[in-house]
Amino acid sequence: MTDIKNKPVVKLISKPENMLRTIYTACRTCYSSDSPINIYDKNTDEEKMLKLISRVISSGHYSTIEHIQVTFAISNVSRACTHQLVRHRHMSFSQKSQRYVKEKGQFDYLTPPTIEKNKELKEKYDEFMKKVADFYTEMTEQGIPAEDARFILPNATSSSMVASLNLREMIHLANIRLCTRAQDEIRLLVRLMCNKLTNEEPWLKPYLVPKCERLGFCDEDKSCGRMATRAV
Repeated sequence: MTDIKNKPVVKLISKPENMLRTIYTACRTCYSSDSPINIYDKNTDEEKMLKLISRVISSGHYSTIEHIQVTFAISNVSRACTHQLVRHRHMSFSQKSQRYVKEKGQFDYLTPPTIEKNKELKEKYDEFMKKVADFYTEMTEQGIPAEDARFILPNATSSSMVASLNLREMIHLANIRLCTRAQDEIRLLVRLMCNKLTNEEPWLKPYLVPKCERLGFCDEDKSCGRMATRAV
C-alpha cells in the first residue's frame, strides 16, 4: 500500500517480559535433571541461551516456543486482509463486528495500489463505494438491521481486531505471508507485526523472514527468483 491511509496500523500490546529466558528454560528442561525453576532463576548469559534455542528450533522441537504468546492491536485493514489472516489455525481474534457496529455515512475502505495508480479506475472505485454507502444508509434508515445491511459491504471495508498467537505460529505466519507471492496488504501487515516484535526482541529477526530464507530454497510452484527452486 503506497498511501498512508491504505497502511495497516499495528501495535504490540502484550508479550512476556522475559521471552528469551522463558524459551531457554523450556529448552533446557528437556535436557537437564535440574528443575525448571532453578534453570529460570540461574543467571545464564544471553549468548548461551541463544545458542541452545537456535539448536533446538533447528531440530524442529517447536513446542518449546509455543509457551510464548504475543498480542497485537490491528486497525485500518480490509476485510479481504482479515479473511486471509483468520485462516491461520493457531491464532485468536476479536474483530470489529459488522453486525453490532453500524456504519454511518461513507464507511472507511482500503484501495489496492494497482487501482490507486489508475486514475480513471480509482474514480470509478470511489464512486462505487459511495453508492454502496448510500444504499447501506438507505436500508438502515428504513429499519433494516445492520446485521442484514452489511451483506452489501465489500471486502475493501476497513476493519480492526485484536489478534493473539504463540511464537511458533508467529514464525509460521511470517514465513508464509512475507513471501512475495502473498497479497500486498497482508505482506505489509505481517511485516509491521514482525517489526513491532523484533524492535523489542531483536534476536527473533532470523526467524521472522520469508520461508525461502529459512529453507535456503523456494518451494513455491512459481518462484519470484529470489532463491533457487528445490531440485526435483
